[in-house]
Amino acid sequence: MFGLFKSDPIKKLRKQYDQKQTDAMHAQRRGDIKTYSMLTAEAEALWQQIQKREENS
Repeated sequence: MFGLFKSDPIKKLRKQYDQKQTDAMHAQRRGDIKTYSMLTAEAEALWQQIQKREENS
């Protein structure tokens, strides 16, 4: 019953992943390749965390 009010950690990670991907896309369009690479690497790390949590669920 009270699980209804708990936040889903996978959903939170997916939201962060989507935001990193969007920020990376905007950096690439601006021509800021260094920032694009950094944000893409961070997004990839988040994706790995999502995959691990989904496997354990």
